[in-house]
Amino acid sequence: MAASPTESVWQATKTFFPLFLDQIEMCRAKTVCVVGASDGKYVLPLARRGLRVIAIERDALALDGGPITLPGPIPGTMAGLRRRLAAEDLNHQVTIVETDILEPSETVETVDAVWTSCSWHYSVNHRRSLADFVAAMQNLTRADEGLFGAEYMMPVEPRHFACEHYPEAGELRRYFTDWDIAWEAYTPAFVEDPHVEQLHPHVHRMGLLIASRPTKEPIST
Repeated sequence: MAASPTESVWQATKTFFPLFLDQIEMCRAKTVCVVGASDGKYVLPLARRGLRVIAIERDALALDGGPITLPGPIPGTMAGLRRRLAAEDLNHQVTIVETDILEPSETVETVDAVWTSCSWHYSVNHRRSLADFVAAMQNLTRADEGLFGAEYMMPVEPRHFACEHYPEAGELRRYFTDWDIAWEAYTPAFVEDPHVEQLHPHVHRMGLLIASRPTKEPIST
């Protein structure tokens, strides 16, 4: 009997991820890297589709689970990525790499597609430039038709406008001059419901960029 699908503590937060899934299907990707995998909100849907997933995450709570604070009076628990994969018998589909993409402690293989969701705006990633973060992700994609996908926070508070890790509309294009941009989208400001790490209603703006490396032309002889 197949295991019942488990749920991420981030499950209800808004995302552009379905657009990335469409692009993965169109390019027939077989391997995908998720940067900032957390407890698997994006990892498990990819693995359930039969894709091989590299999950980059170094946070022990996200990987192994434990008590968390959720909105409301009832204490919460994060199952953790490893337990969620085991519950659905998906361990064979996913390789967890406990490293920092900006300071990698081990080599991560090149994949067909790479995805991240709202990871570079975390202050721990501000020690290096946004260009470095984007380049590290780009370096994970294969040289011919590799697919890059990122959704990210845009500035809404005064402090955000002084930080390059909250880019405005169009600002990511400078890092993709040699890529083909498939999707670029932005939301207006919207109110997100309370969730883990944000225990009250809060305002977000989100952006999306999906790009692919051009097909390499064969060298004529």
